[in-house]
Amino acid sequence: MASSPDVIVIGAGVLGLCTAAELGARGHTVTVIDPGGTNASSVAAGMIAPALESLLEDVDPERAGLLKRARDLWPDFAGSHGLRLHREGAEWRGQDPAEAVRRLRALGFTATPTSGGAVTSDDWRVEVGAGLAALRRAPGVSVIRGRAIAVSGEGRRWRVAAEDGRMWFAAALVLATGAEPAIAGLPPTVAARIDSITPIRGQVTTVVGVGLARVVRADGVYAAPGENGVVIGATMEPGRRDLTPDPAEAAEQVRSGLALMGAAAEAGPTRVGVRGATADGLPLAGPAGEPGLHLALAPRRNGWLLGPLVARVVADGVEGQPPVADAAALDPLRFP
Repeated sequence: MASSPDVIVIGAGVLGLCTAAELGARGHTVTVIDPGGTNASSVAAGMIAPALESLLEDVDPERAGLLKRARDLWPDFAGSHGLRLHREGAEWRGQDPAEAVRRLRALGFTATPTSGGAVTSDDWRVEVGAGLAALRRAPGVSVIRGRAIAVSGEGRRWRVAAEDGRMWFAAALVLATGAEPAIAGLPPTVAARIDSITPIRGQVTTVVGVGLARVVRADGVYAAPGENGVVIGATMEPGRRDLTPDPAEAAEQVRSGLALMGAAAEAGPTRVGVRGATADGLPLAGPAGEPGLHLALAPRRNGWLLGPLVARVVADGVEGQPPVADAAALDPLRFP
């Protein structure tokens, strides 16, 4: 059995689905192939957080500007694809709030001192489960459960083979496979770029019986409103791919998160996801140096923030459109 959409996207995380939705909105037929189950985008708080990410990562103004411009794509993107955008801001309750205010303002973000820290209106969020579901329903997009095990370039089209024998053909192929190793059959240079991505294991725990008006963050911990409670996270463990929750780690994470909130609550389920990261912390997004092959990979912990920007860059590449200004920073060929 074979089918031939305009574009095949392998991977139904936020980057893959945002890209598929963008391509669908431009009139393309898109097949998304994904094995199902938990992915890093679903094990997240849905934070669209250019301000506090810039603060925590101590970025320069150029990087902060890129993150803010990525955030600014969200209102139109959310409106076009039926995602609810929460714009209540976020609160910093970490060390030295006065210095945090100074740094945020120096980077061009809003920052208002509070009795316990600082508040910025520049950080937003989306509901992860509802957001992924909305993107899967985007016009022109079909999501198929299956595990792609091999690809090959055949003339002017790409062939994707699944482990159950199904095959798909398309002129354009987008790899949005997260931190997974390179799929068999890729050109060696592309496979090497994918295999250079660092996997970063993270786990989050949902607590129930308590509410939260907006995201609260400090060094090493956050608490965020979620669909089934408050999400507390997140660990960052480079080099790990295992998905088994660590109960002791989760207990300490919950303790820190509840202390940050000044609340008591019952711990619910702990989930684990593996993100991908490049050497400079920005995704690989755009043409991969082979005809018809494109990447949408490795956003580190900013997949939700960068989703619409990655989608625009990749869709422009698929269509052969002139790249937007920020595309160069995400160029998969930027590393030697």
